[in-house]
Amino acid sequence: MANTAHLVRRQSSRDLKPQKSVDKLEMKELRGRLVGESRRERSLPERGLSYGATNAGFDDSSPNRAAQSAKSTNPFVDVQSKQTISVSDAGGGGGSTSAGGSKLGSTEKGIFKPEAGEDERENWDSKLTFLLATVGYAVGLGNVWRFPYLAQKNGGGAFLIPYFVMLAIEGIPIFYLELAIGQRLRKGAIGVWNQVSPFMGGIGVSSAVVSFNVALYYNTIIAWCLFYFVQSFQSELPWAECPNKYFQNGSYSPEPECLQSSPTQYFWYRTTLMVSKDINTPDVFNWKIALALVVAWILVYMCMIKGIASSGKVVYVTATFPYIVLIIFFFRGVTLPGMSDGLRHLFTPKVRLELVQFPFQRGRNLSEFFNDHLLLQWYTLTDPVVWLEAGTQIFFSLGLAFGGLIAFSSYNPVNNNCYRDAIMVSLTNCFTSMFAGIVVFSIIGTLLINCPFEIYKSQILANTERLFVTGFKATMTYEACLRDRNSSLIGLFGGFEKIPLHLPANGSVFNLTNPNGSLTSLVMPTLPECDLQKELDNSASGTGLAFIIFTEAINQFPGAQFWSVLFFLMLFTLGIDSQFGTLEGVVTSIVDMKLFPNLRKEILTGGICLVCCSISMAFAHGAGSYVFVLFDNFSGNFPLLIIAFFECIGVAYVYGIKRFADDIELMTGTRPGLYWLICWKYLSPLAMLSILVASIVEIVVQGSGYQAWVAEKGITERLEWPTWALVLIAVLILASILWIPVVGICRMFNILIVEDNEKAWFPAADLKEFHGIVPHETTKAEQYLFCIRPDGSEGLCCPTSGPREDDEEDDTDIT
Repeated sequence: MANTAHLVRRQSSRDLKPQKSVDKLEMKELRGRLVGESRRERSLPERGLSYGATNAGFDDSSPNRAAQSAKSTNPFVDVQSKQTISVSDAGGGGGSTSAGGSKLGSTEKGIFKPEAGEDERENWDSKLTFLLATVGYAVGLGNVWRFPYLAQKNGGGAFLIPYFVMLAIEGIPIFYLELAIGQRLRKGAIGVWNQVSPFMGGIGVSSAVVSFNVALYYNTIIAWCLFYFVQSFQSELPWAECPNKYFQNGSYSPEPECLQSSPTQYFWYRTTLMVSKDINTPDVFNWKIALALVVAWILVYMCMIKGIASSGKVVYVTATFPYIVLIIFFFRGVTLPGMSDGLRHLFTPKVRLELVQFPFQRGRNLSEFFNDHLLLQWYTLTDPVVWLEAGTQIFFSLGLAFGGLIAFSSYNPVNNNCYRDAIMVSLTNCFTSMFAGIVVFSIIGTLLINCPFEIYKSQILANTERLFVTGFKATMTYEACLRDRNSSLIGLFGGFEKIPLHLPANGSVFNLTNPNGSLTSLVMPTLPECDLQKELDNSASGTGLAFIIFTEAINQFPGAQFWSVLFFLMLFTLGIDSQFGTLEGVVTSIVDMKLFPNLRKEILTGGICLVCCSISMAFAHGAGSYVFVLFDNFSGNFPLLIIAFFECIGVAYVYGIKRFADDIELMTGTRPGLYWLICWKYLSPLAMLSILVASIVEIVVQGSGYQAWVAEKGITERLEWPTWALVLIAVLILASILWIPVVGICRMFNILIVEDNEKAWFPAADLKEFHGIVPHETTKAEQYLFCIRPDGSEGLCCPTSGPREDDEEDDTDIT
């Protein structure tokens, strides 16, 4: 899932003062006095991106405290005063200008030379650090736990169609947009959208609220992983066998509830969750999960206590360790006999299967029977909820609309190739999701065994063909269901020669002809519904995919304890990496809004973790897992789509699509193609709006519910949300998105919820000169598609004005 930025820019309201231009000799003399001969003579690579450098004027005109220190404690950056910035051929700039337009240095070698005395901004210490941090930010539990679950739930291979469509028209375009706007405006999410328009500052606040809501339940997953991780060190895994129960007659026998389900299901629902019958019945307080939650929140605080100075040290481990474990499990999975069955279940399109489970008429061949009685429909593609979950998975896995990507990119050099980064990280994330799905279901394939499904025994169909349907099963529940059903049919029809073609309805009365010609009236018994796909979905849905199915597969491995420790350690590292990044966005947003200006960040972080830990105790009782499902389904799905929708509106219709394209050309040297511009202005917002409307209609018509554990049957059944839960759902959604209109309305009445900040430093003139950019002539296609007028303004719904005064000050208008 996505987490938010480890790095969020410091915003200041101090004004940037224009500086006088100095020529190369004056700059050389000035640098000699300030930096010293040794630094001045240090060789710098030509046209190379300067990571670990600091850029003058990013925040304000005065040096901050970090810049005044000789060396920062930040592992990502080497914050030293008067350090230079080199520019790469991926998008370099010769020299630089302050916000006031003064030139800061020579462009002979594509090196920016910040003027001494200017405020300096931290940069990533290397390109590799940025990429690892961004990949670690994007790749999380959503890839390993959520994607395989959604794929098998929403159609298997058919789910890949909406997934890749949403990736193409939403995922990569918005990922590209957030990297570009953050790198250009060089602020965090709140500052960026407040600079795009003071009326849109609520977008950044909404992102922070979503991050807070997600952080609440996301740490519960980490607590579960910690609990399973500790349990994995036992000599025998506690979920390997059903526990014995003491009865009043003095006997011991396996727990009946466990026998009706499976040892892994029983351990998950009864031992771990201590689950109740529904969300209205909390039952007992789960002290084990409560303790795990406290430990998880302490670990999160330890990772965040020094900000990026502490959390940044683990990025090299947390970003690479999951891939190592996935590769190990992959090679283990390919050696298992059930790998092909697991992958077939994951990638084969789920279809609606209607099979008349009754003998076909004599004289008809098998192919005719299947043509008449098997109805294959790709019904998932017509379900808007599937498209909603595909779009939401893109947002979770890429970390879109959380504000993290904007903050990450704001610490890149001004000439970084954000387009290349967007493509690289997005495809890496997609590959990781696919690879994780292959690994998970290749392991799960050990539970999917090919078994013949004999609809009728040979005693019923004497001298006729025996019909088999080859399939596979995930649990013993399905196999037991088939045995019970077939046994009932044999007992009912075994003594009759002629039987009806279609099964009568349960409880109905029908007549059958005896061998002697007489009629016998029978009552159709209630037969169990044996649905293979339903059994697979029930056993491998949600968290059950990791904590039930995968643990069941691990039980089959020699040395199961080792594989269990490895698996849950991987989940823990994925979760903790995402969690402290997500919460860092909340902390930084509070700092940016200056709600507690005199409170040290360490104390503020501890207070937020304490509040979150207290609230998360709502997940540590019998109904806690149902509350978790409520948060998982509604705290991020709708708000993220709405936030991203307004991000596209803000860039395409308020900031201006032409102006944004000009900025990208300045930074990278390459103008974005028509495809990206069309996505930002039309396709992406239209797709998100369509999914939102269709999903709301679907939920209103069909209702929304959750899967509750039925102890008497050892299965889960769907229940509707109670009224108070629906109110909580509304609060979660509205508390996230209402900031967008509220901030705008308050701004109309001069009520400032988000303070204004001065523009950050951006060397537009030097970038233009270095790249040799010539004025872009608007093509006919652009004029018609984007309504660009001769004066440079744009139309369509929200017409923007011509070039702004602040553009002229920053010299960002390259035309």
